Amino acid sequence: MSGSGMTRTSVQLYRDCIRLIKHIAPGHSPKSIALHKMVRTEFSKHKDVTDPATVEALKSGAVRALANYMLFESGAKDEKLGKAMGKFHDSNVRDAKKGVGGGNGKDGKGDER
Repeated sequence: MSGSGMTRTSVQLYRDCIRLIKHIAPGHSPKSIALHKMVRTEFSKHKDVTDPATVEALKSGAVRALANYMLFESGAKDEKLGKAMGKFHDSNVRDAKKGVGGGNGKDGKGDER
């Protein structure tokens, strides 16, 4: 993959983040300002990264963060989804306190590196 291809894709992701902010926090509200600052800071912090694997990992993290935020916002607006998310969260917190799970898999086991 060429450098310009990665830059273009990263720029598109940055623009997607900014568009999302305009959608979820229109205008110049404190929430909008904080989100803009966070996106700018994160992209600026990694502007000199050139390793393709690292760039892909950073982009994946950004996409995951956007998806999680959109799910969170949806849960706040949809009562049924919000209850399901709350139940899932409570279950995970309860399991964490018991020392159960801790991994990403359905079986509760994480990577064994």
